[in-house]
Amino acid sequence: MEEHFYSVIVPVYNRVEEVDELLASLAAQSARNFEVVIVEDGSTQPCHDTVEKYAAGGLNVRYFFKENEGRSIARNYGLERAEGDYFIFVDSDCVIPADYFEKLNRMMAEAPYDAFGGPDAADESFSTTQKAINVAMTSFLTTGGIRGGKVSLEKFTPRTFNMGYSRKVYETVGGFREMFSEDIDMSTRIRHAGFSIGLYPELPVYHKRRVDFRKFFRQVYVFGMSRITLKLLYPDSLKAVHLLPALFVIGVVAMIVLAIVWSPWWLLPLGVYLLAIFISALVSTKSAVIACKAVPASVIQLGGYGLGFIRAYFWKIICRRGRNEAEEIAVRKGSNEKL
Repeated sequence: MEEHFYSVIVPVYNRVEEVDELLASLAAQSARNFEVVIVEDGSTQPCHDTVEKYAAGGLNVRYFFKENEGRSIARNYGLERAEGDYFIFVDSDCVIPADYFEKLNRMMAEAPYDAFGGPDAADESFSTTQKAINVAMTSFLTTGGIRGGKVSLEKFTPRTFNMGYSRKVYETVGGFREMFSEDIDMSTRIRHAGFSIGLYPELPVYHKRRVDFRKFFRQVYVFGMSRITLKLLYPDSLKAVHLLPALFVIGVVAMIVLAIVWSPWWLLPLGVYLLAIFISALVSTKSAVIACKAVPASVIQLGGYGLGFIRAYFWKIICRRGRNEAEEIAVRKGSNEKL
């Protein structure tokens, strides 16, 4: 079985403890046909000593420090220095299962793709809040399975918490643009260039995400806004599944108003939906605590994304203030594709 050589590229900004956990998981891999490229993006708390510890222990890891310019430019910096024939992207807050590369070798031999990705999951060591947020981000009831689920309402789009593609893809398409949802932009450009993209459902990473609901709201709010930017870049990219969070926000507001002025029974559909989320989370996690937290996490996920989507749609589409932004993004360094 032919084994590719992979470069794992990780942009880092003030994540010393998380980098320690990530590198520990990479040092424990059962297959070792990879290098790790850590790109420190101008951190005030650099992780150089942590990287050196694992390099001394035998992990094939290289460290680079550059001025702070953003995660996409940091990834591109790593791409320019990586030696692999395939590039793997994970976030610094990920932990990689010990058999990740062993499975990847087998999957690439059985069903090779030019670009690929896998789902994210919650490790047993994560807090109940982190596990609840993972439920909210991966459940079919909240995101339609678009983040690596086996059943999905949209074509699979690799994300940079668990994404890989060949050197040929990089040489053809170019690097990442500095923007929100840069991984969706990259996956779209890869698909437009005619490369194959596939999901390896049995190749998860453990993704910590945000550790509290306030930070989680801010994250998904930005995701909602960036979906409109993607629509301006790729007019056919907006699908029905992307509208659901906005419809959720509008529907909840309407139900609350009708419950106040007409009858409390108008809240019944919302109650049934939230109960379904609770039951689904209880079945998947087997924890009542996580299932209870999954309910507000799901409301935050849908509400935050929906509010960001509605605001961006109003300003960028209705008020036509987004075209200049889209044109600026389209010509930013990183892409070989002309839009």
